[in-house]
This record gives sequence, structure tokens and C-alpha cells, in this order.
Amino acid sequence: MVTRNTAEAIETLAAEIGENIYIDIAKWHLYLREAHLHRSLAEQLYPLLAGGNLEEDRVLEVLQGMPVKLGGGRREVPLADLLPVQCQVQLMDILEECQRQLG
Repeated sequence: MVTRNTAEAIETLAAEIGENIYIDIAKWHLYLREAHLHRSLAEQLYPLLAGGNLEEDRVLEVLQGMPVKLGGGRREVPLADLLPVQCQVQLMDILEECQRQLG
């Protein structure tokens, strides 16, 4: 069962991700909050923070393992392929800050 503190930390992380990280499609920026991807990404990344295992390779594995459906589900693309490099860097900054706050 998720404790209240954990749930709050995940919500805070999800809010930060949703407001700052976007996917780039034909130079359109779709923020993860608008794409409804921020919460599930935060839930998958939070164990890396709580466990002290925050490494860029592990974060990239999570991003690669998170499929995003396109065209009404006709095609799936890993989230990692839709994030610009600067968003991946910013995501790491957000995660590092969140981990500092947890510690």
C-alpha cells in the first residue's frame, strides 16, 4: 500500500514533470500533463528516487519502456523517442532535485 507521504511525493513529482516536460511532434510541444502521461511516468520513476538508484541509464530504460500510442493506437512509440534532448536533461534535473528533497 502506498503511504500518504509517498502518494504526495509522487503527485508533486508528477506535477513538476507535467508542467516542464513535453513531447515534440512536428515542432508542436505537447506537455506530458496535457498528454496524461505525467502521473504514470512519475509512478515509474519514483522508485528510483526512493531507492537511491537515480542513474541516467535507468531513467532512459523507463522512458524506452513507456509506449505512447499514436494514431488512435495504430502505432506505439517509446516516450524516449518523443522527448527532445533538452527535456531529457531537464527531467534528470527535476529528478535530482526531487531526490535531494526526499533525502
